[in-house]
Formats: sequence, C-alpha cells, structure tokens
Amino acid sequence: MSVTDPPPLVVVPPGTGQTGDLGPIGVEFKLWGRDTGGVLSVVEHPFPVGALVPPHLHTREDEFSIVTQGVIGFRSGDREAVLESGGYITKPRGEMHAMWNAGGAPARMIEIISPAGFEHCFLEMSELIAAGAPDVTQIAEIAERYGLQFGEPDWLPDVIARYGLTPT
Repeated sequence: MSVTDPPPLVVVPPGTGQTGDLGPIGVEFKLWGRDTGGVLSVVEHPFPVGALVPPHLHTREDEFSIVTQGVIGFRSGDREAVLESGGYITKPRGEMHAMWNAGGAPARMIEIISPAGFEHCFLEMSELIAAGAPDVTQIAEIAERYGLQFGEPDWLPDVIARYGLTPT
C-alpha cells in the first residue's frame, strides 16, 4: 500500500471479531492497525461487575473510550468521571489512568487507540493468560515492549473501597 492508497474496506459484523481474556476484563478485536493504515485500532472491552483495570499509562498512544453498556468509572491523572452508556472520555498518553465497572451490572466500552499497535499488546497478554497463570516477569516483558507502565497511585485504595472492586 502506498502513502496515497486508502486502507482496505473492512467489515466487522456485530458479534464478530477475535476475543480474549485480559484478566479483569475481556477484549474483542474489531479493527487492527493493518485495517486502518496504522492510524488507529478499535477494541471492545466487556467489564464484569467488580472489574478493575489496574492503573497504568501508555507512552506511545492515546485512548478514546465510549461506554456502550452499563456504568464505567475512569480516573486519569487527578480527574475522575463515571459514565453511563453513550458517554465518551479521552485518556492521553503519559497520564496514569484506571477504569472500573462502577455499577451493579455488566458494562462494555469501545476503545479507540491512536496510533495503532497497542492492540497487539492486548493479543499477547490474552494469549499469555490463555496459556495458564502468567508469570509477573512475562507480563513485565510484554508491557515493556509496548511502552506500558503500571503504577500504584495513592487514590487507588479509595476507588477500590468506594466501588467494591476486586483488585488484581
């Protein structure tokens, strides 16, 4: 594909796409970087009740989330928001953030990742989890390859307590 060629037409019917388990949440792959000329990728994340995505930051990409079902809480830096279906939020690179199911029913969100590439981190993590209990060293190696950094900010215990979350 040359610089002027548009990306290919890709159709992903509802309920299709490769799926995986990321531990606290799931992942459904919808658009890969190869589908968009590397501009972005799109995944969906189902959030079971009590799910918490641990605090982390991305060094290479920004994330844009759209809640499509239930209620999801977000903390990015010193800002916190709880969004119902139809809510949007940005999570800029370089800023520690976390997400959680903030309600009493399963939730779901669409995640747009720009630029593309991080979807492969989700794939590698889900394959590692599918193979059995992953070793912390293996998770750290994958995270390092994709510029993903984990943290334990001082606000985390409060969020866990307020929403009755299950820390990972």
